Amino acid sequence: MIQGTGSDVGKSLVVAGLARAFARRGMRVRPFKPQNMSNNAAVTADGGEIGRAQALQARAAGIAPSVHMNPVLLKPQSETGSQIVVQGRVAGTAGARDYQAWKPRLMGHVLDSFERLRAEADLVIVEGAGSASEVNLRAGDIANMGFARATGTPVILLGDIDRGGVIASLVGTRAVLDEDDAAMIRGFLVNRFRGDPSLFDDGMALIAARTGWPGFGLIPHFPEAAQLPAEDILGLAGSLPPAGGRVVAVPILPRIANFDDLDPLRAEPGLGVVLVRPGEPIPVADLVLLPGSKTTIDDLEFLRAQGWDIDIQAHVRRGGRVLGLCGGYQMLGRRIDDPHGVEGPPCSVPGLGLLDVETVMAPLKRLEAVRGTSLADGQPFAGYEIHVGATSGPDADRPLLRLADGRLDGATSPDGRVCGTYVHGLFADDRQRAAWLGRLGATAGGAGYEAGIEAVLDRLADHLEAHVDCERLLALR
Repeated sequence: MIQGTGSDVGKSLVVAGLARAFARRGMRVRPFKPQNMSNNAAVTADGGEIGRAQALQARAAGIAPSVHMNPVLLKPQSETGSQIVVQGRVAGTAGARDYQAWKPRLMGHVLDSFERLRAEADLVIVEGAGSASEVNLRAGDIANMGFARATGTPVILLGDIDRGGVIASLVGTRAVLDEDDAAMIRGFLVNRFRGDPSLFDDGMALIAARTGWPGFGLIPHFPEAAQLPAEDILGLAGSLPPAGGRVVAVPILPRIANFDDLDPLRAEPGLGVVLVRPGEPIPVADLVLLPGSKTTIDDLEFLRAQGWDIDIQAHVRRGGRVLGLCGGYQMLGRRIDDPHGVEGPPCSVPGLGLLDVETVMAPLKRLEAVRGTSLADGQPFAGYEIHVGATSGPDADRPLLRLADGRLDGATSPDGRVCGTYVHGLFADDRQRAAWLGRLGATAGGAGYEAGIEAVLDRLADHLEAHVDCERLLALR
């Protein structure tokens, strides 16, 4: 089990790299994260949802993702409350304090999923959540030491030197853990080192002396990690266009969801993806892309509070294009009705009015992998739907996509410049992405996106095998 001294220290990528490294040796590897908190979700073949990071780890291991790889997924809906997804299905919602009462009954699902994976694998690599030192949340813990103790899983503690204070964070974790929890930790790793590694020899020795844990490796910074799907929007960077390149502007909403839709666009060398942060105006762009949202109505209100609705209207008047994905598609319509209180108190709010459609929220969530072609040019796509609500209206009579089962999806304005769809993952297909870039007057120049992800995973595995004592890790089983 890889636990961390904090969030965003690189746990997800280390697990993915190790999964690829050991899978290449012919081992049956399964990734597992007992509890994740993310609105960046993936749809599994059995119609459930898990954290996107676990889907990437499954890909690294060469297997299809399963709901059992992330049995508890928390999808934040507010600063203090989340939707709770258990083994792929929505089980309810809870505030942060109320969630503590859920944990005892969730542990059974966590252990059930873990045993299912363990029964079919030679090796399960577990990812912890947040920080191992959050001893104030230790009672009933299912994500870190509570899980490790319940299953007898040995732990490696990962620290991030790039953010500073890695010695204090590793030694401090040892200081606050009780003796039984500390005994589960068999060693430590230091991630994202830059420069001459010999300069940190004394640091590694000091950590080992103060904690009693041996070091399993000093991992140099791996810049290609930026090419892999990020789990947290805080880890996502935009891209700058070359001279004369095209620009896609993306307003970053508080509850942005499934933002890996942007990754294939960020990889295009002739395209700049500008992530518009709160307080910034939407710049002049060729395309404004409204991303998915976990709470469409609240994020629409936030969008208006930033003045982005005015910016988008001006963009359309200048002849610019707008694409809404999932929640972003719902925002583009004339109205959003939530009669059942799916996102909060029952309400009805005006949309941006750029598409002549209306959305009605409904409790049932649609979770499905889909494929098909775009109606404008017949180019293929493969993606997934993960949403609540249904959208209809005159502009939906000009759909954007035809799915393989014959269903039509999306809507298009009469002039063709504003459109929306419920399908995520649209740009991952090289041909579909090239067609969209063609509409912007740009030419796709990137290498095959999916092949590029595979190549980076291989190089990540090479990187870890060069700097981590993988044989000692395997000996911990």
